[in-house]
Amino acid sequence: MTIPADRAFLLYGTTRTEPAPTELKAGRLTAKLVGGNLRDIRYEGVDVLRAISFLVRDRDWGTYDPELFDLSVEETEEQFTVRYGTRCNGPDMMQLSIAATITGTAEGMLVFAAAAMSPTGFETNRCGFCILHPIGGLAGTNVSIEHVDGSLEATRLPDLIQPWQPFKDMRAITHTVLPGITAECRMDGDTFEMEDQRNWSDASYKTYVRPLALAWPYMIAAGETVSQTITLTIRDEEPKASLLLSPANPVTLQWGEQDGELPRIGIVVTPEEAADTAVALRAHGSFGLQDLLLHFDPAAGHGRAAIDAFVPLAAGHKGTVTMEIAVPCQRPLDEEMQEIATMVREARLRLDAIMVSPSVDRQSTPPGSQWPDCPPLEEVYAAAKAAFPTIALGGGMLSYFTEINRKRVPGEQVAFVSHATNPIVHAADDQSVMETLEALPFITRSLRAIYGAKDYRIGPSTIAMRQNPYGSRTMDNPHGERIPMANRDPRHNGLFGAAFALGYAAAVADAGLTRLTLSAATGPFGLIAGPGEPVPQGGLRPLAHVVRALACMAGWEWQEVVSSRAGSLLALCGRKGKETVLLCANITTEPVTIDLAGLRVPGNASFHVLEETNLVAASSGEIPETPASTPLFTLAAYGVARLSW
Repeated sequence: MTIPADRAFLLYGTTRTEPAPTELKAGRLTAKLVGGNLRDIRYEGVDVLRAISFLVRDRDWGTYDPELFDLSVEETEEQFTVRYGTRCNGPDMMQLSIAATITGTAEGMLVFAAAAMSPTGFETNRCGFCILHPIGGLAGTNVSIEHVDGSLEATRLPDLIQPWQPFKDMRAITHTVLPGITAECRMDGDTFEMEDQRNWSDASYKTYVRPLALAWPYMIAAGETVSQTITLTIRDEEPKASLLLSPANPVTLQWGEQDGELPRIGIVVTPEEAADTAVALRAHGSFGLQDLLLHFDPAAGHGRAAIDAFVPLAAGHKGTVTMEIAVPCQRPLDEEMQEIATMVREARLRLDAIMVSPSVDRQSTPPGSQWPDCPPLEEVYAAAKAAFPTIALGGGMLSYFTEINRKRVPGEQVAFVSHATNPIVHAADDQSVMETLEALPFITRSLRAIYGAKDYRIGPSTIAMRQNPYGSRTMDNPHGERIPMANRDPRHNGLFGAAFALGYAAAVADAGLTRLTLSAATGPFGLIAGPGEPVPQGGLRPLAHVVRALACMAGWEWQEVVSSRAGSLLALCGRKGKETVLLCANITTEPVTIDLAGLRVPGNASFHVLEETNLVAASSGEIPETPASTPLFTLAAYGVARLSW
C-alpha cells in the first residue's frame, strides 16, 4: 500500500516509502515479490518460509540493493512465473549481473533459480540464496536434514538459541507446516548451512550459501557463472477444504499467568553528547529516568576530558549511574583499569556500577575465524574489581546477544550481565524490523538458561546501529533510507520508533530485567528531535513519550497481558498499589481494533493515545487525554496508547 509522503513522514521519519509488494498466488500457495526476492511464502495462509532471497554482500557484509530490469510477471489460477535481471556495481568498476526465474504452481511447488556472472571479476562476502524459516510455531520442532553426501538426519530446530550453526553441509530440510502437510526446501548449486538468526534478534532460522569456514571476502572470477536453485515442495497428504482464515478482528487482550517487576529505564550518554544531554534534561525534565549509562572508550580518545564531561550530569541525576568501559587490553590490565579509576576519583564522578568488556570483543568472531588476542575475562574482571572495589561490577558485551552467546562470560565474577540488540543487522525493511520483536523472548530465555537468576540488563538497544561487530564500520545514511547496519535510522524519529520501543519493552517484560536502555537523550539515538524531523526541532520525538511512560512504571509489579494477535498488537501492564497502567502498541501499518472486555477495564479509565493526528502537538509536552472508549477502541498505524485506572 502506497501512502502519501506527508503521512509517511509522520510514521517513518522519512518521505521515502517502501514499494508495495507484488502479490503472487497459485492455488493455495501465496507469496510476495519484493525487490526480486520472495517474502511471506504461505500455504493455506500459514507461514511456510519467511523469505527466499538471492543476496550479494560486500566485504563489510553490507547488502547490495540493485534495481531490477526486464521484470515480467505472468499469473494464472494454477501458476505464476517471474523473470528479471539485475546488476550490482561494486568498487573499482567491478560488476555482477544476475538473471532470475521464479515459478510457483497450485500443486505446491515453488522454484527460484538464479545465475550470477561477472564480466570483470567481483569481490563479495556472499553471493547466493538465503532461506528464512519462521520461528513462530517451528522453534523446537522436528525437522529432517538431507546432507550433501546424501545422508539423512532426523533432528529438531533449536529451541534455545544456538551460538554456532545447528546444521551444516545441507542439501535439503523438511518441516511440518500443518498436520498432514510438510514442506521440503531443496538447495542446489553449492553447499548450504544454517545459522540461528535469533542471535541477532531476527525472527528466523537462516539457511545460506557458502560455509562461513571458507575464506571471505572472495572473488568471483571474470566470466565465471554462479548458478543456484531453490525448490520448495509442499506435500499435502489429504487435500481438504481451504483453511484460509482472515485475521481475527478485534484483537482481544486477556490477563496472563506470569508476573514480576518492571525494569528501571536508562539512557546512554557519550562524552560528546553529555553537555547537550544535561541541557535537554533540564528543559524537558528527567523523563523519570532511573539510570544513566555512560559510555567510555579509550580507543575513541576518551580520557580525563570525557570523565569531566560526565560529572555535572551524574551529579544532577537522582538515580543510579553506570559506566560501560571498553577496556583497551593493550597494556597490563591493572595499569589500564587503575588509570581509569584514578581519573574517576580525581574528577569526583559519582558511579554506582561499571560494566567492562574488552574492546576487541566488540568485533564478532564468526565460525571458522580466529579469535583475537585478548586476556582471559577472569583477569579483566579481577583488574576492574581491584580498581573499583566498592561499586557493582558487570560483565557481558557492549555489542549484541550473539557475542555473549558465543563468548560466555564467567558470571560468578560479576554482579550483573548485559548486552544489547539491534534490529537492522541483516535487513532493514519495516516488516523485518518489527518482526525482530518475536525473537526477543527467545534471547532473554536463552540468556537465563546460561546465567540463571543473575541481575540482567539490556541496552542500549536502538533501531540505528551504534557500532558494527561484523564489519569495519556502520553505514552512513544521509538520505534517511532503510539501510542495514546504518548509524542513523529515520524511523527512530517517527511513530514507528515509538511503537517499536513499547513493543520491545513488552516483549522482554517476562525476563526479569533490572535495567532497560532504549535510547539516548540527544543525537541520532535521542528523545529530542533534531532539524528536519516530523516534530519541531528541540521537541519530543514520539519515542520520548514511551520512554517516559516506561520510566514512570519502573519497579512496579508487572502483570502479563496476552494478545490474541501478537504480530499486530503488544501490550504491557504495570500495577502499583491500587493504580493500574496498560500500555498498547500497534506494530502494523493498519488500524487495529482492541477488545478490552477480558481485562475488565473500567469505563472511567484515563485514556491517552499518540497517533499521527496529534504527533506534532504532543511534541511540546504531554499527550492530551481523550475520551475513554471501552471495551472497544481502535488504534491507528503504529499508534501507542496509555490507559490508567
